[in-house]
Formats: sequence, C-alpha cells, structure tokens
Amino acid sequence: MLEKQTALFGDKEFTLFTSWLDRISNWADHDALVHYLIAPMVAAGPVRTKQVFRWAKSPSRWQRRAACVALIRGARTKQFFPETALLSEMLLKEEDDMVQKGLGWLLRETAKYDPKRTVPYLMKIRTRAPRLVLRTACETLPVAVRKRVLA
Repeated sequence: MLEKQTALFGDKEFTLFTSWLDRISNWADHDALVHYLIAPMVAAGPVRTKQVFRWAKSPSRWQRRAACVALIRGARTKQFFPETALLSEMLLKEEDDMVQKGLGWLLRETAKYDPKRTVPYLMKIRTRAPRLVLRTACETLPVAVRKRVLA
C-alpha cells in the first residue's frame, strides 16, 4: 500500500521506516521494507546514503543487508557506483549468508545497468569476494564475461 507513495514521503517517514529495521526477523519482511520503501527514498535523496554506511557496521544482520538492498533502486538508474564499491569493500569478509545475498543482489543490479564500471570492479574483487556474492553478481552477465569473473 505504501510502495506507490514513497515520492510523497520525507525525512520524518524515512526515519520511521528505518526504525522498523529493528523489528525484522526474516528476509521477506526485510526486503518488503527496504526494497519497496527505503530504497526508493534513498534513490530520491542521495544524502540518505550516509545511513547505509552506518548499517554496514551494525551487529544486526538485517541492518547490514539493508545497507546493500537500500542502494538497489539507485543502482538501476546508474546512481551510487562509488557507494556500492565502498560498501562492497566493507562487506567482502561478511560471513552471514543473508548479507552476502544482499550484496550479491546489489552487485547484480549494478552489473545489469552499469556493466562498464561493474565488470572491472568484479574482476578486481573476485579473489577476495565470497563465492555466493560473485555468483549472484554475475547472474545476468553474458556467459563469457561470467566465466571470466568466476574463473
């Protein structure tokens, strides 16, 4: 119901929605909140990316996953490549599979919409990134490129 209203929301609603992250206990609730409400607000107000880096340092797996998922809508419009690269560096040693899947999802969307910058970045991190992150990031790449990154 709120998904189509995000353009009408401001900082007060952003603060409210982000406070709900502490109530999350599964990926479906997480992605409904972050991907459909928070991410469009981050894309519309890039200053909000500051919050992403706070979440990336959180002990909460859901906040670390939110750091990734919150950038996806912007990635689809070629926003936030520097932020995506910085966030990736912060989370490359992440062991939690939910966070790894979130980071892989972000990198996959970034690669889909901005492959010229993303593929060289994937080549740079391929020896340090968890395999789950790389496999997910490469899902939409052409087969030859995917094989090169995953080799």
